[in-house]
This record gives sequence, structure tokens and C-alpha cells, in this order.
Amino acid sequence: MNDSPARLIQLTLAAGVIVALASTPPPDSSTVAREAQARAPADSTTQVQMRNVDFYVAPEIPLRIRRLRGTMRSKAGGPVIFDDKSSFIIHIEAAEVGLSGNDLSLLLNKYVFAYPGAPLKHLRVSTAGTEIVQKGILHKVLDLPFEIRASLSITPDGRIRIHPTNTKILGLPMDKVMKGLGLSLDKIINLSKAKGATLAGNDILLDPEKILPPPSIEGRLTGIRVEGDQVVQVFGPASGEGSTTLVPPDPTARNYMLYRGGKLQFGKLLMLDAEMQIVDLDPADPFKFDPDRYKPQLVAGYLRMLASGGLEVNMRDIDKIGRKAAAPVAAGN
Repeated sequence: MNDSPARLIQLTLAAGVIVALASTPPPDSSTVAREAQARAPADSTTQVQMRNVDFYVAPEIPLRIRRLRGTMRSKAGGPVIFDDKSSFIIHIEAAEVGLSGNDLSLLLNKYVFAYPGAPLKHLRVSTAGTEIVQKGILHKVLDLPFEIRASLSITPDGRIRIHPTNTKILGLPMDKVMKGLGLSLDKIINLSKAKGATLAGNDILLDPEKILPPPSIEGRLTGIRVEGDQVVQVFGPASGEGSTTLVPPDPTARNYMLYRGGKLQFGKLLMLDAEMQIVDLDPADPFKFDPDRYKPQLVAGYLRMLASGGLEVNMRDIDKIGRKAAAPVAAGN
């Protein structure tokens, strides 16, 4: 049986495809993994937005978040596990985060310089106008009380620069003495074991990504200022411009955390294509949320299913757990 010219062409092309497929080696596992990873980001990243939240990175240390826009992702891949704050990273696109003098004191004493032989201890931080005042003990053979008044600025690589404007040791002015002797703090003390703190001359430099307990954060620090009794850090644009704003299911909520997209696990609940807005039951003050102790906060509140299939979670402030309060409204009422 004679084949027509068109039929012969089809058979020739088909044979060529079969030979090409047979001669192509199967992709190795690393190639498959890379291709899967390239497709995965949209599924593995959860969008985050916060307003007026005191987010506790330690039992007594809150990050006083005025606004935050960013993303969360698991360090190991897969869902963001809410119950393990060391397992995920928060990437900040834009934010304003405050720390009071007491917050900074606890952070420095209990985390940054919390190691045997630390040269700085018993630190107390307060604000004074546009500057901060640090008091404590300088350990150098003997324990020497010190007081440093300092201005704050941002280095080109996004670290916090604490620049002394007045230094006293044992109550005596030391700026001119140290300058006359050719001494600087980086020649007197060693901060090699400190978490996120280094010295450059007399300046103390703090890395905002390393000075905090988990969860890990990423973000470009672009501004810092003293405002009342707080040191306010600005990440990204000062006004938040350039970052998209999420529209929460309950736009009337003053204090909330919103998580959208990706996979999110908390307790025994696993959300796919997550949508969860956590709302403060008492909006008169910032929402005080502790990721290590959120379950009692959840038990003291209630859940409401959204039409989209997501959740609105109404929680009580961690510092108000155990106080007599009105019974929570039943879900759906």
C-alpha cells in the first residue's frame, strides 16, 4: 500500500519526535526540585498586614507595631507553623515599629548582651528629647558605672547607629579624656559575642535583623526617631507608599493582624490559601499578642467563619487573660 506524500511527512516527523524523546535523559532530582521551587513561591508565602499590635518576641518584650506590611514564609518550606515562631521568617516591606526605653533595656540585657562575661550589663535605657540615655555597668577588670547620652541614625547598610554625645564613667566626663588618650570604646570593650551589636570607634551599631529573638525578620531599616518614650524604627518608605495594602474582611477593625494566602497552620488547623484576620476584642488600646501564649487568648475569644471560607478570630489581649470580662459573643451573632 503506497502512502501519500503528506502521510510520509507525518510519519517522518513522528519518528523524529520519538527518537528525540528517547535520547533525552530524564531530569535529575535537583532539576525537578528547582522547577518545583520556581512554581512554589505563590503557594508558600503568606501575606501579612498588622495595625496597632504589641507583638511579644519574649514574655516582657513587645514590638509595638503601628503598621506593618510584608510576608511570612517557612524556613523549611511547606506551611507557616504559627505555633513555632522559630520556624518562619517575616519579611517586612514597610513598617513603623516602636520600642520603649524599658523594652530596649530588657532586650539588651536579656538577649543582645545575655552571655557570660558580657562587658555591658544592668543596662537601663530612657529617652531625652531626640536622644537616648544609656546607664549601666561597664565591666573592664572592675565594674564601672557609666552613662552615655547618644543620638540615633541609620548607617548606609541599614543598621542603627548609637553615637555618644556625652559619656560619663564613675560620674566623670570622659569624652575629652578618651580623645586625648586616643581611646575609643572599640579599643576598650569587645562585643564579638553580642547578638547583632558591634562597635565602630565610639559608636554602637545594632543590626535590626539580629538583635531580636524569634521570629526572624528581614527588612530594610530606612529611618529612626525618638518619639516620646519610644524609639520608632521605620522600614521601607516613611509613609508606607510603594507597598500594596490588603483590604481586611473587617475594615472597621482598629487593631488587627491579617494573614492571606499560602498555607498556615496553628494548633490542629491547617488553612490552605489562608485568610485569617485576628481582631482585638478591646480596641481601646493596642492588641497585645503573644505567639507563645496565644491559645488562652483564643479560648477567651471566639471565631467567625467568613463567606470566603476564611476566619475572623476575635482575641483578648494577653495581659487581660484571667480578668473578669463579658462573655464572648457567640459566633455568627
